[in-house]
Amino acid sequence: MPAHPTMEIRRALPQDARELLHCLKMRSKYAVLLVFVIGLVIIEKENNFISRVSDKLKQSPQALVEANGTETSPAPAENGSLASLQELDAAFSQLRSRLHNVTLQLANDGDPGPRRHVLLMATTRTGSSFVGEFFNQQGSIFYLFEPLWHIERTVTFEQGGANAVGSALVYRDVLKQLLLCDLYILENFILPAPEGHLTPFMFRRGSSLSLCEEPVCTPSAKKVFEKYHCKNRRCGPLNITLAAEACRRKQHVALKTVRIRQLEFLQPLVEDPRLDVRIIQLVRDPRAVLASRMVAFSGKYETWKKWASEGEAPLREEEVQRLRGNCESIRLSAELGLRRPGWLRGRYMLVRYEDVARAPLQKAEEMYRFAGLPLTSQVEEWIDKNTQAPRDGSGVYSTRKNSSEQFEKWRFSIPFKLAQVVQDACAPAMRLFGYKLAGNPTVLANRSFSLLEEAQPSWVT
Repeated sequence: MPAHPTMEIRRALPQDARELLHCLKMRSKYAVLLVFVIGLVIIEKENNFISRVSDKLKQSPQALVEANGTETSPAPAENGSLASLQELDAAFSQLRSRLHNVTLQLANDGDPGPRRHVLLMATTRTGSSFVGEFFNQQGSIFYLFEPLWHIERTVTFEQGGANAVGSALVYRDVLKQLLLCDLYILENFILPAPEGHLTPFMFRRGSSLSLCEEPVCTPSAKKVFEKYHCKNRRCGPLNITLAAEACRRKQHVALKTVRIRQLEFLQPLVEDPRLDVRIIQLVRDPRAVLASRMVAFSGKYETWKKWASEGEAPLREEEVQRLRGNCESIRLSAELGLRRPGWLRGRYMLVRYEDVARAPLQKAEEMYRFAGLPLTSQVEEWIDKNTQAPRDGSGVYSTRKNSSEQFEKWRFSIPFKLAQVVQDACAPAMRLFGYKLAGNPTVLANRSFSLLEEAQPSWVT
């Protein structure tokens, strides 16, 4: 009887090739078994939770009353059932979110998938350092904190309209190289210039975990002063070659910047076939931004403070115009993103800092889902730990916030006359982002009166 063709092919293969095929088949079987077991564990845990909720629903009103030690009443039974239904709905929502993350993680374990490039686009004092940590804490992301600071400090442009255009083009081109892990581009802007690809002057190096972990963190050098050193360990001067290699090893890249205002200039970057860009534009109530800047950059706002407290010297018109120009550039970028042009479809998300402060984990899940990334337990733990800070533990530049209290703190520190100036200058942007105008000082200082409208689902495009 003639041998089966497959058997003939296997006999023709060398011994080592046959062993390789056998090994691959066994690995595939174990991978399928592993996924199956993980799925069973997750489903079993959720089933136990849902079963407990279901048992509550099956209890009679009388049983619920006896358990609570109160008299029978139709209304409590109805409310109890409603609460149980809400708990059940929350359980299913958690299950969907966990299954989404597990699916992404299992897919990434077997196949790295597309390399994502996340750009957090904001302005100063909008909570971008805090939100940036959501991506900094994810181990598979190479995160950079404000690398464009070096370009702003080095490159000068002529005054006038060409200034904004020229700076935007330079920022965009440098940004593209950084997202491609070409960190050598920064050597043209870091001062003093790096020697042998080494520099102790990388701005806020300690705000990037990727620049402070091995092998990028080399043994510290004696008599070398590093202004922006790593927070939890001592490292030698930043080796840009090692940093670039670490960037290429990481699965994804994320970068936060407050130095890009015009969204339209990013179109060539988004359309670059080497990149898979996701842009998150972070905004904040401009009244809160001004109040925060007057504290963080006190010297630059002396005129504002004197006018607010003494009312003697009037505000210079150029300062009000600068405020209006900033609000308009933010509004125009957001309007472009929300119009959903073809090149931005599925690549733009608008996020308000206030929504992050009220529900940080929920917004983190939404941002990760938008970016197509798995939210890891490390990120969840960081959010839990750093959004419950003591009331006196939130410094000007701190990323530790008692977020539920912080986001409206400005309402009790800014004089109403300053709030009026901001409202007059930034009204179109405030209306777009759902920030209500305060008509008098009582409304401004009354926390029971919300100055925030509900976020719109259409802000994710």
